Amino acid sequence: MATIFSQIIDGDIPARIVYEDETTVAFLDANPLSPGHTLVIPKEEYERLNDVPDDIASDLYATIHELVPVVEDSVDADASTVAFNNGEAAGQEVPHVHCHIVPRFEGDGGGPIHAVAGDAPDLADRELDDIAAEIESRV
Repeated sequence: MATIFSQIIDGDIPARIVYEDETTVAFLDANPLSPGHTLVIPKEEYERLNDVPDDIASDLYATIHELVPVVEDSVDADASTVAFNNGEAAGQEVPHVHCHIVPRFEGDGGGPIHAVAGDAPDLADRELDDIAAEIESRV
């Protein structure tokens, strides 16, 4: 069954679409965290970021790059938080890659991206070195 986002793209579910090109579409979040909260998605369904082909990923980033200042200016925001929830354990509720552009305002009570994961782990230098080496060996 198609995700809710694919149903929006197909016109089966109404949405406030603010941008569309051949491979991406952007629309206002139906449950916004702030005025102007916008979702940017690839038109094709990909569940996780690592599933998105390189050319579509480039298109997706280009759309995000273009829209961030437009969204901020449209609602007179001071800044924005731009983020993906990549997988269910990270809070992804719709299994269709989507980027959140959340306009932010001085004193809005929101926190930094570091507040999203709860308590920070207490990692020793050796553990950090091992993690860095493991990541580096895989790219």
